[in-house]
Amino acid sequence: MTMLRMISFLAILLSATPASAIELKGVASVIDGDTVEIRGTRIRLHGIDAPETRQLCTRPSGQSWRCGQQAALALSDRIGRRSVICVARDTDRYGRTIAVCSQDGVDLNAWMVAEGWAVAYRRYSLDYASAETDARRAGRNIWSGTFVMPWDWRRIARIP
Repeated sequence: MTMLRMISFLAILLSATPASAIELKGVASVIDGDTVEIRGTRIRLHGIDAPETRQLCTRPSGQSWRCGQQAALALSDRIGRRSVICVARDTDRYGRTIAVCSQDGVDLNAWMVAEGWAVAYRRYSLDYASAETDARRAGRNIWSGTFVMPWDWRRIARIP
């Protein structure tokens, strides 16, 4: 590699800001159980997938309940009007920032899975697999009965 090529390569490398270095801070509006918005930026929570807002789950009694809506409400209640910090990891095909979000030192992605409001999105990450196992064993929230995995529900409902 010539010296000029090496200098050009290093300049490009150093000028690129990795997604992981970007932090978004502020009060987050909850869009659904795995998506928030901070100052106009849509953020998809890394490594998790929550039931869609219109998705229903079934209790052991056979009664349906709005688990997707409840997942979003649980995240909204957890966040309240306090500031959230999201560390970007990537951007998805819809242009949303993929990030790990925390509040007061608590990983909100992990919290959603541990509380049984979301599943570990193993297709993209194993970061929250053990939290899912614990929530499933404890029968928390969506794990208290039956449900269709969110990615399957979207495919069946033809939701992107």
